[in-house]
Amino acid sequence: MTVESIARMMDVSAVQAQSTRADIDACCELAAEYGCAAVFCLPAHVPYLRARLDTMKLNVPMASVSGFPGGAETSRIKAETARELVASGCDEVDMVNNIAWLKANDRSAYVDDIAGVVAAADGRPVKVILECHWLTDEEIARACDWCAEAGAAWVKTGTGWAPTGATVERIALMHQAVAGRCQVKAAGGIRSLETLQALYAAGARRFGVGVGSARTILASV
Repeated sequence: MTVESIARMMDVSAVQAQSTRADIDACCELAAEYGCAAVFCLPAHVPYLRARLDTMKLNVPMASVSGFPGGAETSRIKAETARELVASGCDEVDMVNNIAWLKANDRSAYVDDIAGVVAAADGRPVKVILECHWLTDEEIARACDWCAEAGAAWVKTGTGWAPTGATVERIALMHQAVAGRCQVKAAGGIRSLETLQALYAAGARRFGVGVGSARTILASV
């Protein structure tokens, strides 16, 4: 794996509650330097990120999140958020699934929740954040099946806000469960090149990484 190939799989992110405009600036600078897959920020900061990318004349996908970090907003609100993000110029949307509906085995509500965001994204890739820390292996596998059914382009391990995120075991389980119907994104706790490489070997093809860890990883290749 070269630094270029790793950067092309890396979503460099400033999506913590305490992420500042300086963090967003750092994401843009890193993306400009290495050619990252996308730059992520929280919805309120999308206009600032758009302006920074335009000022820098940086042609990198801009992305944000819906239903983040809890996933318990109404399906209408999630879809409206995705619609607003697209109207603001976002190229990708990562949404949080409804964990309670998954645990209740409410397939119809769960699938419709995701399908609504997929429709609102209007052809742009939607990645569904499972927040695996709170799920059993059976629930992770079921979520992957339903996400693929709903038209998600990716399933993703976590928000980065839960106590744990991406692990080799979770990525391998998700990769097996989607069975090629969508792809797997690792996020949460990716702070070293060795971790990223292990997750890649298990089946992850995108990596959501905070800007500080992203710079450390790319500089170590």
